[in-house]
Amino acid sequence: MSTFTQYQQKATAALKRFKDNPTTHYIAGEFYASGNTYTNTTPIDNSSLGEVAEGDESVMDRACAAAADASREWQELPAAQRKKLLHRCADHIAARAEEIAVIETTDSGQPIRFMKQAALRGAENFRFFADKISEASNGHALYQPTHTNYTMRTPIGPVGVITPWNTPFMLTTWKIAPALAAGCTVVHKPAELSPLSASLLVEIAAEVGFPDGVWNMVHGKGEVVGKRLTEHPAIKAIAFVGESITGSHIMRQGADSLKRVHFELGGKNPVIVFDDADLQRALDAVIFMIYSLNGQRCTSSSRLFIQNSIKDSFIGELKKRVAHIKIGHPLDPHTEIGPLIHPDHLQKVINYIDIARQEGATIACGGTKCNLGDNYIMPTLITDANNKMRVAREEIFGPVLTVIGFDDEQESIHLANDSEYGLAAYLWTNNTGRIMRLARTIETGMLWVNSENKRNLPSPFGGVKKSGIGRDGGDYSFDFYMETKNVC
Repeated sequence: MSTFTQYQQKATAALKRFKDNPTTHYIAGEFYASGNTYTNTTPIDNSSLGEVAEGDESVMDRACAAAADASREWQELPAAQRKKLLHRCADHIAARAEEIAVIETTDSGQPIRFMKQAALRGAENFRFFADKISEASNGHALYQPTHTNYTMRTPIGPVGVITPWNTPFMLTTWKIAPALAAGCTVVHKPAELSPLSASLLVEIAAEVGFPDGVWNMVHGKGEVVGKRLTEHPAIKAIAFVGESITGSHIMRQGADSLKRVHFELGGKNPVIVFDDADLQRALDAVIFMIYSLNGQRCTSSSRLFIQNSIKDSFIGELKKRVAHIKIGHPLDPHTEIGPLIHPDHLQKVINYIDIARQEGATIACGGTKCNLGDNYIMPTLITDANNKMRVAREEIFGPVLTVIGFDDEQESIHLANDSEYGLAAYLWTNNTGRIMRLARTIETGMLWVNSENKRNLPSPFGGVKKSGIGRDGGDYSFDFYMETKNVC
């Protein structure tokens, strides 16, 4: 039996309960089914994966009240006990990693080769922040001749977490683990298009034994339950991952209650390749950072700036590589690109490719739907572009790479910075002085030099300009989920 067949069988078994019974909310330690439901479909073939409870404002009010009621108890629980609960949560995630992977692959369309690691990364998130609980409240000693000042951090209170559909499990743990470690209670609103792994996560929370109301989850539409979460007076902060325009809506909705916000938003991330780079490694990284995860990741390097002296040869190698990317069923471990999340999203990507043609760019590879199903698209390479074209300025969120040439260092800086976004950037060069200069001048929250999107949990993760507000990672997460108090 092939590995592909084994994964299909495991997915069928794991998904049966979602198809047989509606997926519910989780509020105050209980699984709760509100009256209305909506049909959740798989992007593989748009068939039903079952019904999901569709919450309304009253359901969200109930969840927010539960988080508020549990807040004091959770804050006062000794750090050692909270640490034990988070570690237990990590253990349960790791034990169910394969189940989580096949469910998330089927629900989101992301290839199993990447989702196998997503659950383990989720467990790693819980372990990392569990181990930081004992230092979460720590501050600084600040001496004066006649006084002593010291600072301490205290939990901000109940928080709302709103997560996207592209890699939902890992991103949910990346937000919820530090919130719980900081001493906050949580109300989580998962994406409507890929809700199942969030349901697995609250099952684990129930098994682990978090006190009732510490961790709550409500399914439903962003414009209904998401809006109510951002407006609710009991919620002190909102952590959101998603589109930049949605972030601006959330900021407006939380303004009356002066909510703290942390946004990880869109990106139009540049990868800059100079002619002195290790070109084979750069080629590997360029391919991986746009075509993995179906191009549906915030840190995808969707703008390639290539020095003109090597542009033609580099594009020639790109064409060969892109033409051999394997598109297929996401449960096939050989698949590199699976289906996009939804027919509407696929049409959005196709529309951008049509716009590129109209603006005079060349579709060097791909650019069409794939005959595997309604949500599949060929990996696309766009050349003969410039930085004023919409495909170079707007986030497409699909497997589409736009190539633009540059002559020298100053032009590369200008092109990279000529964007409303500033989440991530990637630089390939062996010139140390150039690395130092571009590190200072590229307008980005994160810069990877001669490397891909390598993960380091203590490091700050986040963007500038329209790509976000605030940082995740290590103590940066605690700065968001906690208040700093000075004692003199």
